[in-house]
Amino acid sequence: MTKTLFERIIDREISADILYEDERVLAFRDINPQAPVHVLVIPKQPLAQVEHMTPTDSPLVGHLFWVATEVARQLGLTGGYRLVINNGVDAGQTVYHLHVHLLGGRVLGWPPG
Repeated sequence: MTKTLFERIIDREISADILYEDERVLAFRDINPQAPVHVLVIPKQPLAQVEHMTPTDSPLVGHLFWVATEVARQLGLTGGYRLVINNGVDAGQTVYHLHVHLLGGRVLGWPPG
């Protein structure tokens, strides 16, 4: 099976501007930013979509959100930020490896879609 773009980043086959890494998670700047700050937080363990989660994935997904808040603090996003997970084609998911978008650095409009 072909590796996803994110698996290739995890394996260092593709370079990325990495902001955080631990044994479970990697956070790096998006190459096509939708806000002044746009970071992707991904699990190192492949999980295609949030809808494929099982109860055993809950600690990992919680860790993704914890890391996103830590990165937001490190980047000085004191005025606020948005965390987004796209699930499926209709939501705009293009890489089928679960990831959280951390968006900030400007006022973000609502509704988002």
